[in-house]
Amino acid sequence: MTQREKREFLIKKLLGEEPRYKNLNIPRDEAEQKRLLRSLMNVRPPRPADEDFLTAQDGYLREETARKGVTDITELAPIEPGIYLWQGDITTLKCGAVVNAANSQMLGCFAPCHGCIDNAIHTYAGVQLRLACAEIMAKQGHEEPAGQAKLTPAYNLPCDYVIHTVGPIIYGGVTEKDRELLASCYRSCLELARQNEIKSVAFCCISTGEFHFPNEEAAKIAADTVRQYRGNTEVIFNVFKDVDYEIYRELLG
Repeated sequence: MTQREKREFLIKKLLGEEPRYKNLNIPRDEAEQKRLLRSLMNVRPPRPADEDFLTAQDGYLREETARKGVTDITELAPIEPGIYLWQGDITTLKCGAVVNAANSQMLGCFAPCHGCIDNAIHTYAGVQLRLACAEIMAKQGHEEPAGQAKLTPAYNLPCDYVIHTVGPIIYGGVTEKDRELLASCYRSCLELARQNEIKSVAFCCISTGEFHFPNEEAAKIAADTVRQYRGNTEVIFNVFKDVDYEIYRELLG
């Protein structure tokens, strides 16, 4: 199947799962189709999918990522020994593990086409990731506390694993507990990588953006903690915004 045929097949399958969508028409425009497919994947509850769906989805997502362009850690130059700074789309990064800034439910972002990293990672990993997270959470029996981390396969992402961590949410000013919880996110991710012999980890800007941790202070905590605890693990600080790139370049330069 072509990418368009795969996309339309996936949309039909997802629409068919929900009776409320029975009168929804598939748009002809490619961009609108992509937005509809992502929306349907974002709102889909964690449940198994049949083999035909997964085969089409996996092929489709991997081709979409290939078209965006994959960056391998081996192509990057360290900004200091064992530490890299890279600006780009974390879902296109080939390394040991990428870190997902998750929420306490740990099931990914359910808001259709939301701009958060949680949404992007779950979208391009595929529906298997939400199901894997749901199984972890069902076994755990309670929401994920801030400062800890969980490991899953990366499915259709070019990395090998996803490490999910919940950062502190800032209400008003930053407290010492907030700082410690953010540092704990980085330590927990690095410890999980060490336990699973993951050689490289790409960190997003945990707790900034939607969780309102000030960018500069969050970056300083990230850099200090990684320098202290990374051991032999190579670390990529992945940023998306220009402002964060400048902050990290100043800290690491």
